[in-house]
Amino acid sequence: MNTNIEEGVALAKALVSGMKPTDAIVILGAPFVSLQAVGQVISGAKNIHLAAQNCHQKASGAYTGEISVAMLKSVDCEYVILGHSERREYFNESDELIKSKTEWVLENGLNPIFCCGENLTVREAGEQEKVVGSQIKNALFEMTAEQMEKIIIAYEPIWAIGTGVTASPEQAQEMHAFIRSLIKTQFGEAIADGTSILYGGSVKPANATELFSKADVDGGLVGGAALKADSFLGIIEAI
Repeated sequence: MNTNIEEGVALAKALVSGMKPTDAIVILGAPFVSLQAVGQVISGAKNIHLAAQNCHQKASGAYTGEISVAMLKSVDCEYVILGHSERREYFNESDELIKSKTEWVLENGLNPIFCCGENLTVREAGEQEKVVGSQIKNALFEMTAEQMEKIIIAYEPIWAIGTGVTASPEQAQEMHAFIRSLIKTQFGEAIADGTSILYGGSVKPANATELFSKADVDGGLVGGAALKADSFLGIIEAI
């Protein structure tokens, strides 16, 4: 919940003008009110795409304050972030709800960015694989291989979000490898190898290169560091 329309447009313009040629896919997760304006700025820009931060799991109806997939498609949104740790924590979104949203997004031709991760209590208890594994199994294991091919996974160590504490590159790699092994077991090696698994937890230019150098860390789900063009551009260059 950052930036008004003018600020979002200015940030998008700075990114478009400042990006060096890259094969990296850059996705901007703008607030709902800014999606159309930001989408117009990035229209035609190579490798820059638009994401919503959430959506509703029904086509339409008496759900005041919610945003439908059809609304997102009407502003040329291509991706939707689902199951973010803040949605799970503050809005009590369950694995079942996130599953239904993921299925609905896929059915309507958009691409889910599915988030999973553990809090500090779970990490200190050494149960991070149990918790993250459960989130993935509950929400994704009934997908078809064709559906899974369209899903991006973002691992968020919740204890490292907005705290300035970053999971070490080794901790990130360990969890990403575990997630990829789950996908391999359920969907096969080809699907697992083709699944992008992003790290989300205080990614910044200073640590991005080391994080992204790990074999199973395919990119970042960037929070605060994406709110300033210079730092976001630095992370894009690192990938």
